[in-house]
Amino acid sequence: MLKGLIAMLTAMMMAASVGCAGSAADTTEGGHKGWLTDFEAAKKLAGARNLPILADFSGSDWCGWCIKLDKEVFSKPVFQAYADANVVLFLADFPSRKAIPAAVQAQNEKLAENYGVRGFPTVLLLDAAGKVLGRTGYQKGGPEAYVKHVKQLLAAAAPKE
Repeated sequence: MLKGLIAMLTAMMMAASVGCAGSAADTTEGGHKGWLTDFEAAKKLAGARNLPILADFSGSDWCGWCIKLDKEVFSKPVFQAYADANVVLFLADFPSRKAIPAAVQAQNEKLAENYGVRGFPTVLLLDAAGKVLGRTGYQKGGPEAYVKHVKQLLAAAAPKE
């Protein structure tokens, strides 16, 4: 079983490194279809594509605000079109009713501790090295307003000339 898990994670990382559509993890909860769940793969892809990472720390199957954010924003074509061209999507999920691989769970717990995540949803914008560019969570207004909010956070973090 461990060999299979290692092979699967290796394959995901390799796929992410070349930026193919198959690099996404098979996460189908809410709006998280197609999000990476391997943080190192997300950083590598972000570096290769010169894009920031949008990291969602979520309790996808129990957190009401997380479910609302997925349903109102992340699952919508407007957000997905923006994300496809402008960010690398990473999900750090903390489900209660579904199992995730132990390595992914350990990774997510370490990331939550390192980034000081105290509640869900927490959405971080990170550079390819993992440095925080912005921090947010649920925002009302739907996908258009959320995309505008993300753009504002990224603009505020951009180096001033």
